[in-house]
Amino acid sequence: MTVGGRGDPDLSESFGEELLGLLLDRAHELPPHMVGPLVATTVARLGGREPQILLQDYGLQQLVPLDADGGVAAGGAQPIDRSDAGRCFLESRPVEVPTADGVRVHLPLLDGGDQVGVLSVTLDGIDDDTRRLLRRIAGLAADLLQTKNGYTDLFFRTRRSEPMSVPAEIQWSLLPPLSMVMPRVAVAGVLEPAYAVAGDSFDYALNGDVLHLAMVDAMGHGLDAATMATVAIGAYRHARRISIELSEIYLFMDRAVAEQFDPDHFVTAQMMRLDTDTGRLQWVNAGHPAPMLIRAHRVVGRLDSPTTLPVGFGGAQPQVSTVALEPGDRVLCFTDGLIEEHESGQEQFGEEQLIDWVNQLELADHGVRAVARELSHTLKRARGETTSDDATLVLFEWRG
Repeated sequence: MTVGGRGDPDLSESFGEELLGLLLDRAHELPPHMVGPLVATTVARLGGREPQILLQDYGLQQLVPLDADGGVAAGGAQPIDRSDAGRCFLESRPVEVPTADGVRVHLPLLDGGDQVGVLSVTLDGIDDDTRRLLRRIAGLAADLLQTKNGYTDLFFRTRRSEPMSVPAEIQWSLLPPLSMVMPRVAVAGVLEPAYAVAGDSFDYALNGDVLHLAMVDAMGHGLDAATMATVAIGAYRHARRISIELSEIYLFMDRAVAEQFDPDHFVTAQMMRLDTDTGRLQWVNAGHPAPMLIRAHRVVGRLDSPTTLPVGFGGAQPQVSTVALEPGDRVLCFTDGLIEEHESGQEQFGEEQLIDWVNQLELADHGVRAVARELSHTLKRARGETTSDDATLVLFEWRG
């Protein structure tokens, strides 16, 4: 349809535009605690009832609802592994469940491939037009939650299922989103113990066609370790952003840690660069466990390389190693806490057991976010639900 002169587009507001406009027009001045009520008002225009915004907890065990005022709802948490909303979360796709009074729809709240949580709503019935509008509402809601997150503590509080230590508070504030899924590359990371992690951290950035990734493990535990990890990651980000070479990034991080801490303090580290156009992976290793290469859903080997001293010890400029990835290849990076058990009288968990579990989980052919989460939780269960050290992993896939 046209209006005005011949060929002029129809600029009148359709129902769909009006509906999404409820979110868009108010987004910039919307107080964080009003995100939930505004989304509820919007889906109500579609006939939606009992709307819920469910956020993942820090331990990635359950989905916790925001209450009607944007705060933490009393009860109502749903296990990720045993619920329809959890299935939506793990598979990053809508899940529709028939009910006595209609259909309960669960939609992933996706932002840049990172999953914020799930939007759930009940309708009398559903068709393709309603599915399209709900999908777009969920997308806008995810963007709102991510944007407003920097202005409030409400969403942080919602995601906590137990008290968090000060070092863990520092580490979580330092992290990028736990996952990123893009056309050529996908990344997912997990930190354990989620509420008491101290010296482990990771960082990544996608700059044009290049994925930059680093993992660090600061010696010791507690506030000292968290502070060292913060300095190491801060130095890494600064060096990365001024576009110096990988081996020089190590020297930059080494100086930063050495200048701030005693001579016996150190951080093991690994820094990588992946050309997402060609699959060329480069990395340097500073006392870190060697990553594992996963091809065709099996661990085919370690990415062994020359290493230099941990950051802070004044090691020699490291040698840059290179490997050509094939489309679908995955690389697993991890800290030593994932394979070591330091409790008195206990044996190390060991790398062979890690490989066995990776191979078993890879058979399911799930995305990196689901595999990373399940691998971390599986290994924690195999260690008896305890660990004497931080246990962190990052899994990334070159999609070709």
